[in-house]
Amino acid sequence: MSVPKVAIVGRPNVGKSSILNWLARKRVSVVDPTAGVTRDRVNYLMHEQERYFELVDTGGMGIVDDDDLSEDIEEQIQYGLDEADLIVFVVDGQSGITPLDKEVGRKLRLIDKPKLLVANKCDSTKTDMELDIFHQLTDSEIIVVSVKGNRNRKDLLEGIIANLPEAMDTELADGEALDATPEMKLAIVGRRNVGKSTFINAVAEEERCIVSEVAGTTRDSIDVRFQLDEKAFIAIDTPGVRKRKSLSNNIEYYGLLRAKRSIRRADVVMMFFDATDTISRVDKQLVDEIHSQQKPCIFVVNKWDLGEDKEMTFEKWTEYLTAQFNMMRHVPIGFITAKNSQNIKQLINLAQTIFKQARIRVSTSKINNVIRAAILNNPPPNRKNRRPKIYFATQVSVQPPTIVLKCNEPAIFDETWKRYLLGVLREELPFKEVPIRLYLRPRSNEETKTHEKPMDEEEYIG
Repeated sequence: MSVPKVAIVGRPNVGKSSILNWLARKRVSVVDPTAGVTRDRVNYLMHEQERYFELVDTGGMGIVDDDDLSEDIEEQIQYGLDEADLIVFVVDGQSGITPLDKEVGRKLRLIDKPKLLVANKCDSTKTDMELDIFHQLTDSEIIVVSVKGNRNRKDLLEGIIANLPEAMDTELADGEALDATPEMKLAIVGRRNVGKSTFINAVAEEERCIVSEVAGTTRDSIDVRFQLDEKAFIAIDTPGVRKRKSLSNNIEYYGLLRAKRSIRRADVVMMFFDATDTISRVDKQLVDEIHSQQKPCIFVVNKWDLGEDKEMTFEKWTEYLTAQFNMMRHVPIGFITAKNSQNIKQLINLAQTIFKQARIRVSTSKINNVIRAAILNNPPPNRKNRRPKIYFATQVSVQPPTIVLKCNEPAIFDETWKRYLLGVLREELPFKEVPIRLYLRPRSNEETKTHEKPMDEEEYIG
C-alpha cells in the first residue's frame, strides 16, 4: 500500500493550513485571513509513532474565487478527498455551525471513509461543553484543538494515527513483492479516437463498450472485468479528452474530470497514442497528470498497422516519445493494433510486470549500500557553505516505491544531484520502469543518537 493520506478539509478560514503547519512544526502552507489563499493541494509527509502518513491541505470548500478559479479549487479538493485514507473535517469552535459547515458536512456524509471532526480555535476549556452541537455535522469523534494556544496537538496526532489503515509489514525479504496481489486496475487514457474502447473490447472479448468512429463517443468511465491466463483484471475505459477551451458542455467537462479520476485510482495507466498522428497538447496534459500522480505507466502506440504504412519505425516513435516526455524516460512503450488484437496479450503481461515492480519492497541495507556508493561516486555539492549529509535511508511504502532519506538539512541538497540519485536508485533497485518517490527529512533526536556519521565517512552505521 502507499503512504496513507490525510485530507484536511472544511470551509474557508477555519484554520486548515494552520493545522497542517502546526502538526508539521514548520511553515508548509500559506496562512492568511483572506478566504481562498489555499487553492492547490499542499502535501507534507509526517513521521509519528513509527508511522508515515501524508497530510494534504485543501482549499476552502464552497468558496467563490475572485479569479474565477472556483471550479479548479473544487476539483483539487475532490482530488484530495478521492485519494484520502482519512478525512479531517475542521470547524471553527468559536463561531459555531455555519450554513457552509452544514454543506461541507452533507458532502462528507456521502463519502464512506474514516473521518475526524476537529474543532479549532478553542483557546479556552470554558467553551468545550458547547461543542456538542457539532455532532449534527458528522458521527465522527470530535477533537478540540487550538493552534494559537498549542492545545491538544498530541491528541490530534493520536486520533489521526488511530484511524489510519493498518501498517504494512516492513519485514519482507529483499526484493519481495506483497502477497495476495489484488486485481490490477488498468486506466486506458488518451485523446479522442485513439482506439481506447476498441482495445477494451479486444481484451474483454465482447462488445462491452461502444466503439464508434465518431470522436468522443465514450462520455463516462466504464469498468470492465476480464481474465487472462486465469488472472483477473479491471480495465477502466475513460472518455476521450479534448482541449479545455473546446469543452462544449457539462458532459464533456465532467468527462475530463472522470478521466483524471481514473488515472488516480488506477494501478497502471496505459497512455494511448495514434501511430498516424503527432503528439498534441492534450496528450501532454494527460502525461503531466500521470506524472504528477506518480502512476506506473505504459505508452501505447495504437494503430501500428497504419503507422507502418507511413514508414514509421519502433525506433522513430521511441525517440519521439522520449524527446517529448523527458521526465518519463523510464516508461516502457508498447506497439499494438487493437482492432485485430495484435500484441495485446504482450501488453497486458508488460502491465503485470510494472504492477509487480511498484509493489516490491527492498531491504534497508540494500538501499543504504546503493546510496552510499552513489555518494562516494558523486558527492552532493556544498551549498551556502554547508555540506549536505545523508545518514541513512529506508523504503517506507510501495505503489509507488517511497524512500525516505534522513539528512542534516533537506534544503541544501541540489535538485540536479537529487535527480542523479533518483537515476541511480532506478538503475540499481528493481524499480526500473516505475515512479519512485524520494523524500529528504531531518533526523529526529532518537535517530541522531543511532546514526551519528554520514554515509561518506568510514564509520557509517547503516
